[in-house]
Amino acid sequence: MAITPHGGTLVNRLLSGDALEAARKKAAQLPSITVDPYTAFDIDGIAKGLFSPLTGFMGEAETHSVLDTMHLRPGIPWTIPILLAVHAEEAEPLEIGSEVAIHDDLGDVVAILHLSEKFALDHAELAEKVYLTNDDAHPGVKYTMALGNVFLAGELDVLKTRAIEFEEYNLTPAQTRAAFEEKGWNRVVAFQTRNPIHRAHEYLTKCALEICDGLLIHPLMGTTKSDDIPGTVRMKCYTALIDNYYPKDHVMLSLMPVNMRYAGPKEAIMHSIIRKNYGCTHFIVGRDHAGVGNYYGTYDAQRIFEDFDADEIGITPLFFEHAFYSKRTQSMASPKTCPGTSEDHVFLSGTKVREMLKNGEMPPPEFTRPEVAKILIKWAQENGE
Repeated sequence: MAITPHGGTLVNRLLSGDALEAARKKAAQLPSITVDPYTAFDIDGIAKGLFSPLTGFMGEAETHSVLDTMHLRPGIPWTIPILLAVHAEEAEPLEIGSEVAIHDDLGDVVAILHLSEKFALDHAELAEKVYLTNDDAHPGVKYTMALGNVFLAGELDVLKTRAIEFEEYNLTPAQTRAAFEEKGWNRVVAFQTRNPIHRAHEYLTKCALEICDGLLIHPLMGTTKSDDIPGTVRMKCYTALIDNYYPKDHVMLSLMPVNMRYAGPKEAIMHSIIRKNYGCTHFIVGRDHAGVGNYYGTYDAQRIFEDFDADEIGITPLFFEHAFYSKRTQSMASPKTCPGTSEDHVFLSGTKVREMLKNGEMPPPEFTRPEVAKILIKWAQENGE
């Protein structure tokens, strides 16, 4: 039996047929605002049900509930507000109860907002409660502090989805749920990544697959940091790995078109909820999930699950410690399963790996598969990375 979407119903705010045509004509006559790529991805997430049970951008009371209690309302956990911010001069002519056309950064009319509220938030408080820091070196804090000072709330009617690279892998929650049912998968584990998968990650996914029917490799493909490896390169790595090292009957690759917020523990909860909406029953939470820099403790993203009742989130988190190749056991392992000291462990820093790739050196096979390394070496040398 399929897992119930968060809040009970899988949201779909995408218009079609006559309703879509009527909305396009209406939008041309409405007052309008333009949003950045970050907000455009959030609109897409609302439209397709990734953010179920949300049907639009949050209002003031709901936002404060999320910031202060980590719940939308009793029994429905939520940790990061989904907000639409504009500058005061854009908000001033917009009337409560009216409709507003939303243009994305590409110039397309993507949605109509049924404006129910205009409100203000303290940006510093918002950043502190979401990211647990006010340091503007944190990419999420920097983005938050630059937001407009008026927030617009209301339900959305969405006219157009956000196209991304490798669109054939950009399955909606309804489509992944249908695929799992067709494959006969009742227990499905999702793996979150925004990087190529190295041997330690491969090990974690295969450990999880031992207790599940299927594995969803689900890389994030929304906005990320400028120094993250490009999506096109990552996709080549994922497909090479799946083709050579995973059983095809038990693994599936799909994309998650969601912004990377780098909110650490609170984002781990959000990523779990989103995967629940995609139909997954289990979710891998490793070390420093969704972290950046040194803002979060190594396992804070696992400990935050203790703040919720066992059945509230509704998806089973699988907690893993840092994995590595053990010279002593000649296999992948973790501190839980491996005797010996750290000198027996093969671990390379990201900086060291990039240095090797740029120089055309193959990282050791204990760290990454050669097929993946070749793709990364080609990218690093062509781009001076």
